[in-house]
Amino acid sequence: MRKRASNYKSSPFTFSFWWFVCGGVSTLCLAFAETNNNVLPRHYLGSQLLQQQQQQRKRLRNFISTINKSTTTTTTTTQLFPTSRAVASSTTNAAATGAILSIPRAGGEQQFISNIIAKSTANSIALFDSLLIVLAIGAVGMKTIGNKSSGSRKNDSEVESSSDVSKEEKPPEVKALQFKFLAAFWLLRCGYWMSGPYVVPAYKSKVFNGVEASMSLVSKIFLIGFAATAIFGPSIGKATDKYGRKAGTIAFCALYSIGIASIKSNALWVLFLGRIIVGCALSLLFSAPEAWLNGEASREGLQKYLGETFGLAFTGDALVAILAGKLASWAASIRGLTGPFELGIVFLVASAVVSGLFWKENKALSAAATDDTPPKDSNTAKKGSIKEAFDIVRSDQKLILVGAVQSLFEAAMYVFILQWPAAVAGAIKTFFGDSAVTPFGTIFSCFMTCSLLGSLLFGKLIKRKKVLAESTATGMLITAAISMGLGAYVTAGATTSLTGIMVALMLYEGCVGMYFPLIGTLRSKYVPNENKSVILSLFGIPLNTLVVVAYLFIKQLGISGALGVSSGALVIATGCMAKLRSIARSETGA
Repeated sequence: MRKRASNYKSSPFTFSFWWFVCGGVSTLCLAFAETNNNVLPRHYLGSQLLQQQQQQRKRLRNFISTINKSTTTTTTTTQLFPTSRAVASSTTNAAATGAILSIPRAGGEQQFISNIIAKSTANSIALFDSLLIVLAIGAVGMKTIGNKSSGSRKNDSEVESSSDVSKEEKPPEVKALQFKFLAAFWLLRCGYWMSGPYVVPAYKSKVFNGVEASMSLVSKIFLIGFAATAIFGPSIGKATDKYGRKAGTIAFCALYSIGIASIKSNALWVLFLGRIIVGCALSLLFSAPEAWLNGEASREGLQKYLGETFGLAFTGDALVAILAGKLASWAASIRGLTGPFELGIVFLVASAVVSGLFWKENKALSAAATDDTPPKDSNTAKKGSIKEAFDIVRSDQKLILVGAVQSLFEAAMYVFILQWPAAVAGAIKTFFGDSAVTPFGTIFSCFMTCSLLGSLLFGKLIKRKKVLAESTATGMLITAAISMGLGAYVTAGATTSLTGIMVALMLYEGCVGMYFPLIGTLRSKYVPNENKSVILSLFGIPLNTLVVVAYLFIKQLGISGALGVSSGALVIATGCMAKLRSIARSETGA
């Protein structure tokens, strides 16, 4: 029997429209709050409403005066004639009720809305809690659109036989692989994100020789970590391919736990050493889990599901990051600025346990090799060297372009990571006063909700067969460059507009949400699995070099200059992606 097709249609343009609606509502909330705070009283909604309220107050004063006179007359009467007290009282109440009902109630709805907004913007904590709610509602709405769209597509086509249905079902091997990978990956990312909102404030709170750590010193601590990634990254990537991606993932959990535990120390040398360990761990974070997934998918012949798996991974990652931001705020309120790092270690240990129990080891010696399956080709044992990986990259223009995009985008992202706490904190103090508290965890959750919206948009776009991932990436990079340029412009003045900086940073975070599944898809397409970890580590050399150079001049650049440099890097990345898109279109004939 033929099912009736749903009239509901959805497209990536609908998703994009909903994404901008979410951003528009958030912007209006911030702009309205800023207008109320800096220009007019918080209950103000417009001159017309204000006049109505003044007229109501005038009528109410006249009414109270009338009631007072009536009460005086009534009191005298009841003293002379006690039996008429009840009648007089009821008459007075009736008159009062009629007078109250006669007062016009024009603007009551506006007043109600005004009170809600006033409470939502009463302080920085309430403002960002409200903003997070608005963004979360937007994400739910966007996900609902996707579900309805999927349902309409199913109803539009008649199912002719049960065999056709079975073909559309996801194979159990894919479900098992996704479950094993995503469980460990999300726990790992939760431990990583837990330190995100508070790493800069924690370093800056340190006191050395009676002086609080300056932003210049914090930049140097970060710089030593990025230098460690650039120096040791290729060797770590080679070791990961040689000894196993599962072992590399567990090693990340151990090293990163040690690195963030060092933040509890007040000794400067311990902080520098801990950051070096974190730098080495980050080489594993951005190569080992992804390389394991690619190797396992190759071994089981499930490569065509990699795009979907990356979409699930980073959509869930955004949700995990939102949760991590709120958990970090809770931990900081109980244990201080180092509380989030202590809680993060718990999630990292859990990830190590899950990956250790459920992942099979795979190595670069053979795409199909496991602990129980020896490599079939002895020549593959020679693969995995740094020189060979370098030669592969140098001889392939597409690999060079992918590496350039990754290095430039992530360099801009790390500059953003260092600068956003200071930029937003300064805007909040301008907005609410010097005593205002900056809720770093909640702000981080707002950013991650925007990242979730970006991931959802990617999930919709990747299902369109005629749209190349390179085309989607080009549009995303253009948007990222514009948003970072807006952030540079907003922070260039003597004071920073809270509305302006938040709009710029939230728009950029939406692009970050699209970037990670996009770059994962492109790397699975262009980077050979046999040398994956080494090649990804080689990509980290220019990345970390760019970050080190930016951090060396961070004091001279300032917030606006640093964001401007990031915008420039994103413009160059856009050019590289446009070139890769041109090559891909010529090869596919799209």
